[in-house]
Amino acid sequence: MPKVLRCGDLMPGCNAVIEGKDEAEVMAKGAEHAKTAHKMTTMPPEMATKVKAAIKDKK
Repeated sequence: MPKVLRCGDLMPGCNAVIEGKDEAEVMAKGAEHAKTAHKMTTMPPEMATKVKAAIKDKK
């Protein structure tokens, strides 16, 4: 089932919506978005856990 991540759920004020065919694709796209939009060169494990929890099934 397709998945979706709303960045604003984690970074208030960000309107990015990241979609993918599965959690792994959304995580990869989310990591790239974090680098470009939020200047995060690495994703700490605790942030990765929060991102995974924020990924939802696309409706």
